[in-house]
Amino acid sequence: MIRKILFAFIIFIFSLSETFADDVWINDLRSLFLSDNAIIYEINLRTFAAQDLNKDGIIELSEGEESGNFLNAISRLDELQNMGINTLHIMPVMALGKTKAMGTAGSLYAPVSFNELNPQLKSDKSALTLEEQAVKFINEAHKRKIRVIIDVPACGSYDLYLRRPELFIRDAENQPVVPADWTDVRLFDAGTESKINQDVYNLYKDFVDYVIRLGADGIRADVATIKPAKFWKDLIDYSRRKDPQFLWLAEASDSWNDAPSSYAVFTPYDKLLQAGFDGFYASYFNMKDWRKAFELMNHVKFTNSVKKSFSEPKSVIGSFTTHDELSPVLVNGTQYSNMILWLNSTLPVNAYYVDGFATGDNYIYLWANKKARKTSTDDDYYFVHRGQIDIFNFSRQPGGKDLSLKSDFERANAFRKFIAPIIANGNFKQLKTSNPYIFAYGLSYNKTTVLVFGNINFKDFIEASVKVPHYQDELLTIPIQISKAPVSENGKFNISLYPGEIQVLLVNNFEL
Repeated sequence: MIRKILFAFIIFIFSLSETFADDVWINDLRSLFLSDNAIIYEINLRTFAAQDLNKDGIIELSEGEESGNFLNAISRLDELQNMGINTLHIMPVMALGKTKAMGTAGSLYAPVSFNELNPQLKSDKSALTLEEQAVKFINEAHKRKIRVIIDVPACGSYDLYLRRPELFIRDAENQPVVPADWTDVRLFDAGTESKINQDVYNLYKDFVDYVIRLGADGIRADVATIKPAKFWKDLIDYSRRKDPQFLWLAEASDSWNDAPSSYAVFTPYDKLLQAGFDGFYASYFNMKDWRKAFELMNHVKFTNSVKKSFSEPKSVIGSFTTHDELSPVLVNGTQYSNMILWLNSTLPVNAYYVDGFATGDNYIYLWANKKARKTSTDDDYYFVHRGQIDIFNFSRQPGGKDLSLKSDFERANAFRKFIAPIIANGNFKQLKTSNPYIFAYGLSYNKTTVLVFGNINFKDFIEASVKVPHYQDELLTIPIQISKAPVSENGKFNISLYPGEIQVLLVNNFEL
């Protein structure tokens, strides 16, 4: 009970600092992100507030059900604010191709236009134009102190190829190139470092102009690696002349070494950061394959070193789970979601989640890959990636039923905001443990330290010891996330951790 009261008091004090914020919106997303204090929530607007009246998982517009759109999405913004979200990553919102499509609504990443909004996202219940509805949604997000990042796709739809074939690379048979298994899109010819394709550049420049006009605060570049660094540098420089706080997040990873096509260029993550991107994905999504604690700790140290290796500040997202990854509950159960949650909240990264994560959605759709009743494209099957949020059909709103996880989600994000100065300015230190499955680290700043202990083994209960140099037993130590309190003696914690458990402690008047 004392722990809950202390924690509630901490969060109350923090909330007071935000109560009297100015109502006039001024973009500060770059500063927030580069201080590692963005809490990002990725959404598909087409499903975000979808109204599935008969609960069959598919939105039937002809039956009076409503797909997600800019206006009904506003109804969920208070929920996000209450959960601690301060930044939205919105998957692509531009008009989609319908030929050689994947899914009955079309993939969000197969655009037919880069300066025309997806008409699927328009509410018929308002006299506002589609663009006015988009502006209203972004303005409502800003009223709640939620920044907005909009996704720019990496390729173009087959319909766009038919409309503007000069934008695309041709193969030896003079056919447009299909990258990897992305059969619904064709590869742009963005040019080379020595000669940028101005037609493709202008397409993306139009996109930048459009989303800035809508009021967006930044762009996430889908598969940024398949365009030359100079392409991005020119585009980023252009956007910064319009808004110096405009954020650029690259979908790029240090573990990516090849392009999705032999016809594509490949620009590694470090070259993208040099070109002006503020952050990248790193390889935290590989944690599902890590078996020992040193793999996680080595990657944290690696990303910290990357951030410090540039003349301008850089950062990363906690990309433990993305829309391209299996739901965490399918990988290692709720405990894995809980571990991801508290790692995002205590590591020097920007926290990152996908819609449905907070309530444990497994993204299993019973109608998946079956013959469709109706379709808006030339694909008459409900194509989906098993265990991943649907981006291809008019489907249900993401969301599971794990209210306990949602409570932890809100609590962890509140704690993350409370320790924002420690995250932004603190000294990260790995701590020595007696077991290879146990990771331990601390973050210290201004005589306050966050201690984190975790068991990366999701099968076995483990007892271990953790050395915390100079820690004294009489220090005020508040358990934030814990099942069984560790016992400390002479600078050493004796801990007992359930499979996949993570513990978080806050220590006053102490620095590592």
